[in-house]
Amino acid sequence: MESSRSPISSGRQGRAPAVGVDLGATLTKIAQRDHEGRYHLELMPSRAVDPIVAKVSALGPASIGLTGGGAARLANLLELPSHTVAEFDAWGAGADRLLDPELIAQGSRYLLVSLGTGTSVLLIDGGRAVRVGGTALGGGTVLGLGSALTGANSFEELCLLASKGSRRHVDLVVSDIYSSGELPLPGDLTAASFGKLGLTPEASDPSSADTDGKSPEHLAAAIMGLVGENVALICGGLAAATQAETIVFGGSTLRSNPALVTVLEGVTAMIGRNAHFLPDGEFGGALGALELARNGAP
Repeated sequence: MESSRSPISSGRQGRAPAVGVDLGATLTKIAQRDHEGRYHLELMPSRAVDPIVAKVSALGPASIGLTGGGAARLANLLELPSHTVAEFDAWGAGADRLLDPELIAQGSRYLLVSLGTGTSVLLIDGGRAVRVGGTALGGGTVLGLGSALTGANSFEELCLLASKGSRRHVDLVVSDIYSSGELPLPGDLTAASFGKLGLTPEASDPSSADTDGKSPEHLAAAIMGLVGENVALICGGLAAATQAETIVFGGSTLRSNPALVTVLEGVTAMIGRNAHFLPDGEFGGALGALELARNGAP
């Protein structure tokens, strides 16, 4: 994946590009800023580090910013000078580059949510990024459960399956348990994720079992629901505690994943907060590392 769309307008710089690398557990995100100020973005698998070293070295950058869990290892393998940037600082700086300036102008305090292999929640306040929480639910959960339950071989396949499925065949909702008016809750609210899979058909009507619930499409949709609802609810609690009205979502788990985006958007609205999704949001850490290194971050 490569894009030359610049998240911000920028003037010319020296000939050699600046590079930022966010080496995560599953994916490595590379951001390159060329001599005309344009940004080129690329994803590479993290499992083999040698191709990443070769890619960065071939670019011959004037500055290199590294972040993520594999940053220290990559720094040791590169034969070029680099700056290792703290991951949360990188994400804060990257969000500044990706966010619409008009959104930032509405208030500098917001939650920034990085949905990678797991999920981290940062409070951005006056340009300073502080981690305020997170959860082990994230892309690793999607890929692990998805592989086990659907047999899907890739994250992209899971996203496609989920876009074609319906959680209603898998999840129990309030209206499945209570009659209308019995409980002051919306009938379509999830009561138990994957709850329908544990139900047995009525003895008098063996055909009442919802066998469709075990289709790969519906299971994939339910996985996105499980992750999305819980991430959004955790963020809602943190937003209330930090008095943040806006929740900004980014990270590689949202890439080409409309099912998850829809869940996050719906639950965030339900809890009274504003949801925004970073364009090219999986590159927030790489872009931030690039900018901080280019500007002389220690």
